[in-house]
Amino acid sequence: MKSFLILSLVFFLGSVSCTQSTSSKESNFVSIENGHFVRFGNPYYYVGANFWYGAILASVGEGGNRDRLALELDSLQSMGVDNLRILVGGDGENGLPSRIRPTLQIEPGVYNDTIFDGLDYLMAELGKRDMKAVLYLNNAWEWSGGYSVYLQWAGYGKAPIPSVDGWPTYMDYVAQYMKSAEAQKLFANHVDKVISRTNRYTGKPYIEDPAIMSWQIANEPRCFSNDNKEAFVTWISSVAKQIRTLDPNHLISVGSEGKHGCEQDIDLYETIHSCPDVDYMNIHIWPYNWGWASEETLSENLDKAKKNTVEYIEAHALLAKKYSKPLVLEEFGYPRDGFQFSRESTTTARDSYYGFVFDYIVEEAKKGGVLAGCNFWAWGGSAKVSDGVVYWELGQPYTGDPAQEQQGLNSVFDTDSTTSIVRNANRRLQEIVK
Repeated sequence: MKSFLILSLVFFLGSVSCTQSTSSKESNFVSIENGHFVRFGNPYYYVGANFWYGAILASVGEGGNRDRLALELDSLQSMGVDNLRILVGGDGENGLPSRIRPTLQIEPGVYNDTIFDGLDYLMAELGKRDMKAVLYLNNAWEWSGGYSVYLQWAGYGKAPIPSVDGWPTYMDYVAQYMKSAEAQKLFANHVDKVISRTNRYTGKPYIEDPAIMSWQIANEPRCFSNDNKEAFVTWISSVAKQIRTLDPNHLISVGSEGKHGCEQDIDLYETIHSCPDVDYMNIHIWPYNWGWASEETLSENLDKAKKNTVEYIEAHALLAKKYSKPLVLEEFGYPRDGFQFSRESTTTARDSYYGFVFDYIVEEAKKGGVLAGCNFWAWGGSAKVSDGVVYWELGQPYTGDPAQEQQGLNSVFDTDSTTSIVRNANRRLQEIVK
């Protein structure tokens, strides 16, 4: 614990200069000035979306559909959405339960070039539309590989699958990641590979592409054990420094859920975000997953969900103010009415919850607060799942819900009334920053 406190002090002392040095009124890169996102010299606030499957959809191989990609990006842009949180690519073999396919990194250092090509194409299309991407590189959860696959590659035995082997078995297994130098080295090699890439469509190195807002270390990185806290801090800081060395132009973020993803230890959350190479703070909020509302009480417990949401945001906003770093609610969702999954089901409770969150962000923007934006989970757009399909199957369209979740559970489809609430929120934000 003594060394944990020393790390905290070092990060605090170093955090005074954790913003980009390249910001200017002419720059299309998102930078940070005085604790706020800035673009072209103006404040940058946003209501964005999670679009994890973007690189797969942009590919010409399995899962690719560039006509649909154009439709989805144009639909999002029409709602004022210009910020998308996207998975760089999955890891491991294809065809396993609960994992997306196709993956990018099939074996250590062996890549599916169609997905890299898709990522290149996606970034080119975002650039044409003046949209920004937060690109995450790893995952604590099984649905894209991440921790568990790196451990398997490092010789820790076959990775458990939660839907088959149970969550306790999976979490015990991935807890080994924080103390596995070999697994972390395999990931470090992947970071080098991705960030040093040059886009084949634009001819531009990724490090020079203003369509990237941020490199993100992982989706919901956790240490999975109190014994791993110090190792977790060390790993986060080492990856952030690695990214900064490779790319001085872009922001760096962790991808954390907040206190909920830090063994319920907000001091641990503070420590990893006080790292001088981490530019801003993230939180995720899941009222249904966290027990604030159940399948039967999605409408009845809305007030409870909203109250708890404000308390969770405010607890983390205090730390964002302390370190003069922006805060982003980059994942949140609410199930469809009646816990239904089809495009035809209504979203009255969700619309109320989303509207509440968006109103909060707009009010923060009005007063120059630290809560700078959000990315709702997740954009399903034009996807139409076949009758009788609950969990994702090969041949089905990507909906925004990963393979281990019911397709449509948290998806925002282009016919949902939610889209008008998103559009209205972005219109209000634009009026503030003009």
